[in-house]
Amino acid sequence: MSQYGGMWRTLQGPVPHVDEGVFSQGRAGVRFEWGMEGAPAVLSQHAALVVVDVLSFSTATTIAVAKGIAVYPHAWPSSEVEQFARRHGAAFAVRRRQVDGDHPWSLSPTHLMVAPHVDRLVLPSPNGSAIAAAAAAEVVLVGSLRNASAVGRWLHQHSFGTVERPVVVIAAGERWASGALRPALEDLLGAGAVIASFDPDHALSPEAEAARAAWMAAASCLPDTLKACSSGAELAAAGYESDVLLAAEGDVESAVPLLVDGAFRPAEA
Repeated sequence: MSQYGGMWRTLQGPVPHVDEGVFSQGRAGVRFEWGMEGAPAVLSQHAALVVVDVLSFSTATTIAVAKGIAVYPHAWPSSEVEQFARRHGAAFAVRRRQVDGDHPWSLSPTHLMVAPHVDRLVLPSPNGSAIAAAAAAEVVLVGSLRNASAVGRWLHQHSFGTVERPVVVIAAGERWASGALRPALEDLLGAGAVIASFDPDHALSPEAEAARAAWMAAASCLPDTLKACSSGAELAAAGYESDVLLAAEGDVESAVPLLVDGAFRPAEA
């Protein structure tokens, strides 16, 4: 097992084998990778892991945590979500189409804006939430376009962004029907927005530099870009364009979701 095995709880099978010397981005203080398979390659001791899943886990989590809700990550689909929620005394989110009076919570940021308040909520997803649930890094944060600068400030304040205390930004991506990772533009941009909060004195890996460049190129036309990209078009066609527009609102939240005792709660400044 890799040296990162202690920082990565596997939910479905063993830790993917990686050549750590080649793929670790170990000379950089700010690193970028994709998905559940990529995260263990760049995660190292004393790192801060930032999970970015713009449509919709990280946007929904940012909104929920700002409302004072403790958000428990969990993989999905899973038959264990309801049991997990009972064990933690929490409500649980359902699929968007399954929302009703008994279960008004879902991954939809629009639903969470108006849903009744609960103290604890299990918010499962197959990508961002699954990655967060599997991670056992020293620090795990959720980043979105809505709170990218706030996440960056928190990391600066806590002296992350060096080779000794690296920032590892993971774009969750989506999945093709086969289960293979589909790199998603919205997550590339969300990751780039977090990375862009670091000044040039920080050592960015080439991968992180590329994500930052993508963000800089799209920042001035963000709503249109998110609506036109594949994931945004998919949500809009299903009747959830409002979720895309909420996700595209840049730096409107100061909440920084930090994983504490299995749930995301507001990080202290």
